[in-house]
Amino acid sequence: MTRYDSAKCLMLSIFLISACAKEVPVVEVQGDCGTAFKGQVCTWARTKGDSLLEVGALVPMASIEGAPADAQPAWPPVAEAKLKLPAAAQSKSGLTQLTMFWEAMGHPPVQFMTPHFDFHFYLVPVGEEMTYDCKDLSKPASLPAAYVLPDQDLPPDMAKMMGVATLVGVCVPNMGMHSLPSSEMDRKDTFTGDMVIGYYHAKPIFIEPMLTKAMLMEKKSFDLPIPTIPGLTGTYPRTFHAEFDEKGQSYRFIFSGFAPGA
Repeated sequence: MTRYDSAKCLMLSIFLISACAKEVPVVEVQGDCGTAFKGQVCTWARTKGDSLLEVGALVPMASIEGAPADAQPAWPPVAEAKLKLPAAAQSKSGLTQLTMFWEAMGHPPVQFMTPHFDFHFYLVPVGEEMTYDCKDLSKPASLPAAYVLPDQDLPPDMAKMMGVATLVGVCVPNMGMHSLPSSEMDRKDTFTGDMVIGYYHAKPIFIEPMLTKAMLMEKKSFDLPIPTIPGLTGTYPRTFHAEFDEKGQSYRFIFSGFAPGA
C-alpha cells in the first residue's frame, strides 16, 4: 500500500468514526404505568435528541380481554387508569395524561350503546379534568370540519340515575364535552372506532380514540384520522396509529406528527 493509499484510508476511518459519533440515538422514555383489569397499561415517548418522534400508550390484550361484561355503570364514570405522559414529552406533544374508561354497556347516543373503551389523551394540566362539573354549558365558537357537538336527551331511567334530562354537548362530569364525527351521528348501526375531540369552558381539552371491544379483539393494526382542531393553538399530534404486536399480544397507540395549531 502506498503512502497515498494509507493517508486515504486514515482519512476515511476518521470520517466514519466522526459520522458514528454524531449519530443521535432514538430513546424511549417511560411514563406512568397502571393496572387496568388483568394487564398493565403504560405511557411512553420516543425522542431523538431534542426532537419528539412519538408519544402514546402500550395497552395489553389482557386489559382488553379482562374487561368485565357485567360492570355496573357509575355516574360520574370511574376511570380504570389515570396515567401521566412522560414529563419530557408533555410540552412538545401537547398531551399530558391518559384516562382510560370501560363502558360495558356503552352510552348515549344510541350509536355508541355497545361495549367500548374511552382513551382520553388530555391537553390540559393533569387533574384539571376533575373540576369539569358540566355546569359550564358554553360551547366552542367552531369545531373541526364534519364534527358536531350535540345535546343528548336521556331516557327516563338514565335521566333519573344521572340527575339530568339532557347532556349538553354530551358533557360527562370529570371528562368534559364530546364532539363527534357527524357521519357517526347519521349511521343506523353501532360504531367501531372514532376519534373524539373533547371540550370544556369552550376550549379543546382532549383527543380520544373511542374504540369498541369487538374492534380491539380483532387484533389488527389500524389508523384513525385526527382533524384540524380550531381554537387549539398549542402543539398537538396530527396522526394516530394503533400497532398490534402479535408476539407481545398488545396494542401500541402511537401519536406523531406534532405541530402547533393555527
